[in-house]
Amino acid sequence: MSKRVFLIVLDSFGIGQCPDSPSFGDEGVNTLGTVCKTDALHVPHMQSLGLGNIDGVECLASVDAPIGSYARLREKSAGKDTTIGHWELAGLVSDDPLPTYPEGFPPEVLEPFCRAVGRGVLCNKPYSGTDVIRDYGREHLETGKLIVYTSADSVFQIAAHQSIVPLEQLYEYCEIARGLLVGKHGVGRVIARPFEGEYPNYVRSAGRHDYSLVPPKATLLDCMKDAGYDVLAVGKIKDIFAGSGVTEAFYTPNNKAGMEMTAKLQGRDFQGLCFVNLVDFDMVFGHRRDAVGYARALSEFDAFLGEFLPRMKEDDLLLITADHGCDPGYTKTTDHTREYVPLLLYRKGMQSKNFGTVYGFDAVAATIAAEFGVKDVGGQVLGGN
Repeated sequence: MSKRVFLIVLDSFGIGQCPDSPSFGDEGVNTLGTVCKTDALHVPHMQSLGLGNIDGVECLASVDAPIGSYARLREKSAGKDTTIGHWELAGLVSDDPLPTYPEGFPPEVLEPFCRAVGRGVLCNKPYSGTDVIRDYGREHLETGKLIVYTSADSVFQIAAHQSIVPLEQLYEYCEIARGLLVGKHGVGRVIARPFEGEYPNYVRSAGRHDYSLVPPKATLLDCMKDAGYDVLAVGKIKDIFAGSGVTEAFYTPNNKAGMEMTAKLQGRDFQGLCFVNLVDFDMVFGHRRDAVGYARALSEFDAFLGEFLPRMKEDDLLLITADHGCDPGYTKTTDHTREYVPLLLYRKGMQSKNFGTVYGFDAVAATIAAEFGVKDVGGQVLGGN
């Protein structure tokens, strides 16, 4: 039985088109394939764990004797977003997609929101987060209206300049929106997007905060907590699960801080799950279609692994995976892409095993639940570790 499990999600690290990708508007997508075309990718530690040996991975060299076990995971849930992906990793499969708003939010959503906050709104359409503050920032400063926008994901995003809307007030507006966006308009996340600077050089500032739906059913996190184990959430994990099942949270704004916190927790004596999200792959490089930046970020994570792996205790288990794709070479949109994701498993002295292609991200939850002997939340248990 493990004392500690580290589950690290490389946000958006897809490894290729899956059978239902075209139905999501994604044909020929491959996040790993795109970054492999750059000269910036150097991931020897992930390759040693078996990344290049995974089914369908042809762009990266395999190794003759992997030190880890590995699988290609195909999502069951009807979605390709952060919330749905993480929920399924934690054992909750979503049969119905969360609502999206390609034409913007209807009056029945915006009118009560505007009344509640006492401000009007600008934009109200799918938009890039960096472009929207460039195009609407000046009008926002002149009128005090909030920049409300969405994407291909189930999100209601509120951008506001910190000189007009202080951070705590922006959070209050998001809490109001979260209270209104329920039922058929129950979006996956309401997101605070503060920014600063002067036209035309506005920049996003620190202080992003996500307000997620509470998972409709118990997840692995709840089962672990109920059984008396620690559930340590690093990055935006607590937000994704609306705090449900989390015993302690550590907010980190970027990959660097997330890796530093994970290393710090590795040196801590706890019993249970350390659940980590590294957001830059998606937020900074995937959506901005920066393949070189994405490759460099993966290389930086791999260097982190070079220090993390030797420090693991004998009964520690490490799992590395992703929640969806965001192919930086896909020019049809700047949104997430429906893809297979990798799963790498490592414990000192383990016998390597190729689990092939596994249907369901929930195999991650089932495997961790089996490690601790807690309530099974469904999915295929990947044993023999």
